[in-house]
Amino acid sequence: MPARELRFEAGGAGEVSALLELPAGARRLLVLAHGAGAGMRHRFLEAVTERLAERAIATFRYQFPYMEAGRRSPDRPPKLAATVRAAVEAAAREAPGLPLFAGGKSMGGRMTSTAAAEESLPGVRGLVFFGFPLHPPGRPGSERADHLAAVRAPMLFLQGTRDDFAGLDLLRPVLDRLGPRATLHVVDGADHSFGVRKSSGRTHDEVLDELADAVAGWSAGL
Repeated sequence: MPARELRFEAGGAGEVSALLELPAGARRLLVLAHGAGAGMRHRFLEAVTERLAERAIATFRYQFPYMEAGRRSPDRPPKLAATVRAAVEAAAREAPGLPLFAGGKSMGGRMTSTAAAEESLPGVRGLVFFGFPLHPPGRPGSERADHLAAVRAPMLFLQGTRDDFAGLDLLRPVLDRLGPRATLHVVDGADHSFGVRKSSGRTHDEVLDELADAVAGWSAGL
């Protein structure tokens, strides 16, 4: 079944577009935000949602207001966080009864956690981060994760060993401080976009299946 196109009010910032992928027999729903430089139709998100659907996980992808308007520069964090909250509420209306999860790719995941740190997202059982952007490339640090201490929901971090936005030597201590709320799934050889070199002996499809399996297994336990 093709994704259903929707629109919803983005927390006072006007209407934005969304795509609801609702496979038959869906058991859970993941509200999924895009990264800073690409919208909800980016090929990575398309591929991930396809594989999640095969595992009976519905997805609700959506645009941030700046992307909807065709601008390149992301909105300020308060507007992004308000959009996350509005998207969760819209997804719950469209698929009532399904257990809710929320997250996103890179910036989309960080803005989801920012919203959850400010106030728990209604009905959301856990957060999923596809490549949490801990720091800019070449500028190691962990300040971007300071707000995670205020997130009460369980969190799944999917990170590649070659991700130049999150050195694992910096990320692991952050997650250790979060205790059992944080689960780390390391994808060997993957970069920030979860691409792998040919020399790894793995294909991109295999990595996508690994990501979907990790989300399915983790979310089933919550």
